[in-house]
Amino acid sequence: LLALTGLVVAAACERDPASPQADEALFAMHGGGDHEATLTPEIREQLAALRELTAPFHDFEAAKDADYETPLTPCLAHPTEGAMGVHYGDPSLLDATVELLAPETLLYEPQKNGKLRLVAIEYVVPFAAHPATADPPELMGQHFHANEEAGVWGFHVWLWRHNPSGLFADFNPKVS
Repeated sequence: LLALTGLVVAAACERDPASPQADEALFAMHGGGDHEATLTPEIREQLAALRELTAPFHDFEAAKDADYETPLTPCLAHPTEGAMGVHYGDPSLLDATVELLAPETLLYEPQKNGKLRLVAIEYVVPFAAHPATADPPELMGQHFHANEEAGVWGFHVWLWRHNPSGLFADFNPKVS
């Protein structure tokens, strides 16, 4: 159900050898990475609010308690661009409404120890609610991407895993 271009579905993601703690420390130290350097103060405030909202969801049980318990996809990967992880969402949010503090999905990267690591957020708007022929929805000054195959608009925010491809890219080469 998510906005992907040239999508390949992988049965499972594998964690790359970099330490999650080191990656998060580097990410935080740079305010979200080098791609965030050009963001407006308003967007930086929005990202801070989104980080505050989603920080408890590092504990997957907390995410489940907040209704982000439905697995919407297996681990999604692209042959050259990286992966996204497993999308867990609240299906009741899949509508025409886009609210900063009500993302439809949380993306988790499965770890070798069986735990899930929160890596990103995705906003999703079904074409049934906002047609593919319409202008794309927007959030944080960015346009959503259309996924014709899944029938949705999608917008990723890599808050919890640095993405060398960009804070708002669909895939992350550091997720595998």
